Amino acid sequence: MNMTCTVLKNAKFATMVSGGLSYGLIENGAVAISDGMINWVGPEKELPLEFAGLQEKDLGGRLVTPALIDCHTHLVYGGSRATEFELRLKGASYEEISRSGGGILSTVTATRNASEEELFAQSLPRFDALLAEGVRTVEIKSGYGLDLETEIKMLRVARQLGKERNIRVKTSFLGAHAIPPEFAGKAEAYIDFVCEEVLPAVHEEKLADAVDGFCENIAFSPKQISMVFEKATSLGLPVKLHAEQLSNYGGAALAAKYGALSADHLEYLDEAGILAMAKSGTVAVVLPGAFYTLRETQLPPLNSLRKAGVPISIATDCNPGSSPLTSLLLCMNMACTLFRMTPEEALCGVTREAAQALGIGPEVGTIEVGKKAEFAVWNVEQPAELAYRIGCNPLEEMVLGH
Repeated sequence: MNMTCTVLKNAKFATMVSGGLSYGLIENGAVAISDGMINWVGPEKELPLEFAGLQEKDLGGRLVTPALIDCHTHLVYGGSRATEFELRLKGASYEEISRSGGGILSTVTATRNASEEELFAQSLPRFDALLAEGVRTVEIKSGYGLDLETEIKMLRVARQLGKERNIRVKTSFLGAHAIPPEFAGKAEAYIDFVCEEVLPAVHEEKLADAVDGFCENIAFSPKQISMVFEKATSLGLPVKLHAEQLSNYGGAALAAKYGALSADHLEYLDEAGILAMAKSGTVAVVLPGAFYTLRETQLPPLNSLRKAGVPISIATDCNPGSSPLTSLLLCMNMACTLFRMTPEEALCGVTREAAQALGIGPEVGTIEVGKKAEFAVWNVEQPAELAYRIGCNPLEEMVLGH
């Protein structure tokens, strides 16, 4: 539901504002909206007289949260990797599949072969699945092209998805995702190509909101990622990084050095990386879908991240190989069940902290004065139900103030 000037009443508002009550919960609350922005929020009985006479909407005592944010996806891609799913079940590791030409490179082939129209048609159902669960901001990465033409094609499709559904899409250029076949054995030359040709062209077309990379022993070294980050910084683009997923490679500390918005995965993150992230304000994005699909056993160091005060977000990591997941609600449940996050941490992780991981914290992610009015209305009694239920979508409606 879209509205320009109104008061939402008779609802429980999980504002997700830090400090105070759990979830920032306001029982019997009200929110005043004007021109798409939140003008006032608080207990309904304290609603100022200046808002009397505005159009009112009764939400029937339902729970209202900020609209959800999926801050890490690879949603635009061609083809499927169901065969690799079978291979892993027969004992092949993610690394073995990657080194034998499968993994990311098999998706690269399918994505290169797909037209822009075909990529859009394949990606839209995945996009819509996220939106059906209250998501109104989606981050989408490139990285399945690894050449100039396809990387640009992917980012154009990502932008088009947002336009088609009038949804905020934040794009990340992930040229440093894998070494393409034509650069086999020439990682340095490929990084030069990314920095000198592909990234400048992407930036020229204003297709990237951030620059990402994969720092891992099957991908790129910290030194190589540094070259990409130096180029991104020179272009005024923020950075983020896939780090410490399969080994402790020093990626998180590197990301923090460059003031990265986020470092993602982090199963093998060490204390030095945690302290560096805490100092830089880099958000830790944990990805339980990949952990689950790859049957990993090394848990990300949640307790150490908490103690250091590092913000923790969660995301679907929607991708064809390691996390074919298009349910952010299920992701919340996984974060609680697999990583022992609390339901409140999980909801923070797909609202307030996810906004910070995308650099849009001042705009969205909490229900407070001065932020955009983007709300999800749920048929639940308490916020914990959003992470507690499995395979249930209790979304009643979206309320969007634009």
